[in-house]
Amino acid sequence: MKKILIIFSLLILLISLVNADEDFTEAKRVIDSGVNCNELGDEQFELIGDYYMEQMHPGESHELMDQMMGGEGSDSLKLMHINMAKRLYCNEDVYVGYASIMGSGMGMMNMMYGRDYYSGINNLLLTLLLIGLIVLVILGIIKLLKDKKR
Repeated sequence: MKKILIIFSLLILLISLVNADEDFTEAKRVIDSGVNCNELGDEQFELIGDYYMEQMHPGESHELMDQMMGGEGSDSLKLMHINMAKRLYCNEDVYVGYASIMGSGMGMMNMMYGRDYYSGINNLLLTLLLIGLIVLVILGIIKLLKDKKR
């Protein structure tokens, strides 16, 4: 049973490592340098905001948040990342952009429970977790039955 748990854990770890494909080296470099906000442009603010979002919502959660903010390459997502960097890195009192989701015709319930919420890799992870749980329950029952026979 320990071997199955170890294999299952390694499989989940492998899947999460495959998803960690975005490189935030430039954003980390800018943040670590402590450069003044007056010297940064929108492109750097966008990188920093994207980095901060990854820290708050890592991996697939970040991708879902990006989709909810307008999707990759959209002006609304770019503005949200820029404003997030200005708020968190520069301590400016700017609107981060979460309410723009509401104005885009997507209500809060659709945003959280919409048809795409459990798609893609989330669906795969959920399925793997469910299979792992079922296997563990079955192995536990078999062990209990063997112990009872002794």
